[in-house]
Amino acid sequence: MIAVGEFLLHDMIDFLHDGILKLLASVLVGALIGIEREYRSKSAGLRTFTLMCLGSTIFTMLSDMFEAGDTGRIAANIVTGIGFLGAGVIFKNEERVQGLTTAAIIWVTAALGMAIGDGYIELSLFGAVLVLAVLIGFERVEKWVDRYNQTRTYQVVRHYSPDVLDLFKQDFRRFGLKESRGRQTIRKGQIAGSWKASGRHHQHKKLIDYWLKQEDIKEVTF
Repeated sequence: MIAVGEFLLHDMIDFLHDGILKLLASVLVGALIGIEREYRSKSAGLRTFTLMCLGSTIFTMLSDMFEAGDTGRIAANIVTGIGFLGAGVIFKNEERVQGLTTAAIIWVTAALGMAIGDGYIELSLFGAVLVLAVLIGFERVEKWVDRYNQTRTYQVVRHYSPDVLDLFKQDFRRFGLKESRGRQTIRKGQIAGSWKASGRHHQHKKLIDYWLKQEDIKEVTF
């Protein structure tokens, strides 16, 4: 009986040690990603990502404790719940959709937390490093790409004339920009419209500088 008791006590100590290690690793992974989001003043920051990763780990650990039934049901519900949480940070601002990157990071962070709960601590830590590499390193790549192929939506108010639409097209093509016309509104001798243009950064800059010198251009927003 004493030997059995010592064996059970030893198993309990190992179980607690393993569980505490997983929880600490989960807090570390969530905090690493959360700090980057907090630094950029995103809607979901340090506490959100830490708690989300920790919660995913705990739920996964609980699912592993259940010997009967479908142990994968909890994991499936974690994915569903994280999907709702990620959808909450996505919103449309004017003509742009924002929050997609944060939603994707929420999804990945939950996956890392689940991996920790299932015992893959080293894999999760390496995954967190890759997430930070993508967030930090790929930003420079995006800026480089943006300089060579940048798409802007212009809201322009201009004095109306019968050939005003042709003038707009000439302005865009003068600086090598590909344009597409959006909605146009004519009121009180002026036309206010939306134009989407694609080209290099310096081409957009030259267009703006040119428009600022034109007396018939009343307002430019982009």
